[in-house]
Amino acid sequence: MSIIRQTPTDQVQPFQIERGGTRGRLVRLGPLIDTVLAQHDYPEPVAQLLAEMLSLAAALASALKFDGVFTLQTKGDGPIRLMVADVTSGGDVRGYAQFDAARLAALTASAGAGLAVPRLLGAGHLAFTVDQGEHTERYQGIVELTGATLVECIHHYFRQSEQLEAGIKLAVAGDRGWRAGVLMLQRLPGEGLDDDGEEGELETADDGWRRALALMASATSAELTDPALAPNDLLYRLFHEDGVRVFTPLSLRAGCRCSRGRVEDMLRALPRDDVEHLKVEGMIDVTCEFCNRHYRFDDADLARFLPPL
Repeated sequence: MSIIRQTPTDQVQPFQIERGGTRGRLVRLGPLIDTVLAQHDYPEPVAQLLAEMLSLAAALASALKFDGVFTLQTKGDGPIRLMVADVTSGGDVRGYAQFDAARLAALTASAGAGLAVPRLLGAGHLAFTVDQGEHTERYQGIVELTGATLVECIHHYFRQSEQLEAGIKLAVAGDRGWRAGVLMLQRLPGEGLDDDGEEGELETADDGWRRALALMASATSAELTDPALAPNDLLYRLFHEDGVRVFTPLSLRAGCRCSRGRVEDMLRALPRDDVEHLKVEGMIDVTCEFCNRHYRFDDADLARFLPPL
């Protein structure tokens, strides 16, 4: 009997390619995606695209130094109106999508499977946000949705930035539970050069970067999503000729930040009359868009933390 060796899932493996000094991240997700998608009854095209969003958000967040929340969001006029995926600096990941079921069904019926991003999302924008709390300035980058895939849309964002060169390879599989793999290479200005930055050194660094991108492109979707192929084994398979060094992996998990206390704070911030208008048959029912959890409040609950009318 053959034994399939399962490798750790839901983690980020940072690495560096010695030739050219290229930095990278290999993201592997499995149960995390299953958990997030199981909280909503998404049609297959929505589930596929949200799985990609979760994976890309994890890769992008892992390349940043922040203490707070990184959010990746799309908003457009297509059948999938909104997608959000966010990652905390502690490794909690969540996401959700809003879509027009009738428009999506009509599009799927006419166009079939393999719908490109422009058909699903329409015209709109892609936003990157880093929020480190109320005492720090929030960073946000916004770019027009341009490209046939989410990866192409993100590459378009990178091309607008003068500070970062990056390449991404993504694969998602949903045949036996959801699995995803993302390879992200990152080249910062001056990476791989000595202080003098002479022309010959620059050419060598450029060659190293192009070679790293070519090697990344050679990774197959099956390799990126294979649970029996350890992340370090895949990195060695791709980059060993140029020298690859791995660092401590980062664990990820599905986790929503909603709580009854947070909902109470939200209700407390509203005018008392507005709170009353939220009642349906004497009850307020608040549903978290991310995890679909319900928080219900009757008059006795409200009296505990709200002033009387």
